[in-house]
Amino acid sequence: MRIGMRLLLGYFLIVAVAAWFVLSIFVQEIKPGVRRATEGTLIDTATLLAALARDDMLSGDPAHGRLAQAFSHLQNRPFRANISGINKVRNEYHVYMTDAQGKVLFDSANKAVGEDYSRWNDVWLTLRGQYGARSTPQNPDDPESTVMYVAAPITDGSNIIGVLSVGKPNAAMAPVIKRSERRILWASAILLGIALVIGVGMVWWINRSIARLARYADSVTENQPVALPELGSSELRKLAQALESMRLKLEGKNYIEQYVYALTHELKSPLAAIRGAAEILREGPPPDVVARFTGNILTQNARMQALVETLLRQARLENRQDIALMPVAVDPLLTLVGEARSIQLAAKNISLHISPSPYVVSADPALLEQALGNLLDNAIDFTPLQGEIFLKAEADAEYVTLLICDTGSGIPDFALPRIFERFYSLPRENGHKSSGLGLAFVSEVARLLKGEVALKNRPEGGVQASLTLHRHFT
Repeated sequence: MRIGMRLLLGYFLIVAVAAWFVLSIFVQEIKPGVRRATEGTLIDTATLLAALARDDMLSGDPAHGRLAQAFSHLQNRPFRANISGINKVRNEYHVYMTDAQGKVLFDSANKAVGEDYSRWNDVWLTLRGQYGARSTPQNPDDPESTVMYVAAPITDGSNIIGVLSVGKPNAAMAPVIKRSERRILWASAILLGIALVIGVGMVWWINRSIARLARYADSVTENQPVALPELGSSELRKLAQALESMRLKLEGKNYIEQYVYALTHELKSPLAAIRGAAEILREGPPPDVVARFTGNILTQNARMQALVETLLRQARLENRQDIALMPVAVDPLLTLVGEARSIQLAAKNISLHISPSPYVVSADPALLEQALGNLLDNAIDFTPLQGEIFLKAEADAEYVTLLICDTGSGIPDFALPRIFERFYSLPRENGHKSSGLGLAFVSEVARLLKGEVALKNRPEGGVQASLTLHRHFT
């Protein structure tokens, strides 16, 4: 099972178990809670009716007193009420009155008058000055047919002269209980749905971050490292930085071997030329020969020095992990890079066309100038006499792409996959090969600037080099 699914399953199980515990507690508390609230209402009602029934009791004819008349009118007068979706169409109270011996003197249902209720808890306890209440099933075979009775004393001064009990069927509370349970169940289902959506979003974010790290690791494996991915978590960011540090350290040994090999290979030719010139000079040749071979020595020395400086610059660049980005205007940058190479362009009579550009990118100015200069140097080397080179920029909502197009011979198909490898180089028109570090330098700059670089052959001939960077908005 994928780690994302495991995380989602674990998260959802935790939420589901927590929701089940909370739901079970709520459901268990609904019924007693509603009944406690109803019991409180019955106490208030019984106390009020007991005060009204006092005069009926003292009159000696409570069966025809004001309380009995009120209930007679109530039963003959239908009503309808909608209480939050619950329809109430009849009076559900059952009221009876007993004397001090527990004998029923009045019954709102006209069934128990004359019966002895002194054995029932509501009457028994109330006559003894305690709180009296009971819950009795109307049908012994149906546990849901219980009626809750609450009693209040009918007093004359300090004497208890009777008891007034108010009862209400527990079934009357069933719609309220069921509605509350239904609403809680719906709320729980919605909560689980929201939790699932949040879990899916969280797992998607984690999977996306891990996928970015995986793509970065794959690019390192393929020796085409891309920019370190932006991650929204400090822990994942530390992991990405650790991967970057590991990449640099793992590359170290192979890197040194490649550098030593490149130095050995590149220095063999100038060293051989210097040695040959020195052997000739030791024989004391004529002055013109001395001058010529001395110039050769100086030229080869400059060549070796340039190679060493290029290698050192590449090493310093590849050891950098973070740089400060700032806004860089594209138009003056293109002009600066083109003017810096005016001599090389004039030597080959190459026309350089620079298109005006209003864009601004986020970059390091010095690194971007060097990278763009390397791409332009490459274009000049492979563009024939009287050729053309085009410098321009294109943009979309987020990125700006700097384009360098030449009219040269293009890149052979076999070389395209390796063009950004260190020390890989193709012969120029004059037959010479470069150090093979120029495009590798550009690739490292693109990675540090969180951009991309690409080279491709143009259908009409020549090569198009593109350097894509983040657009800067003021």
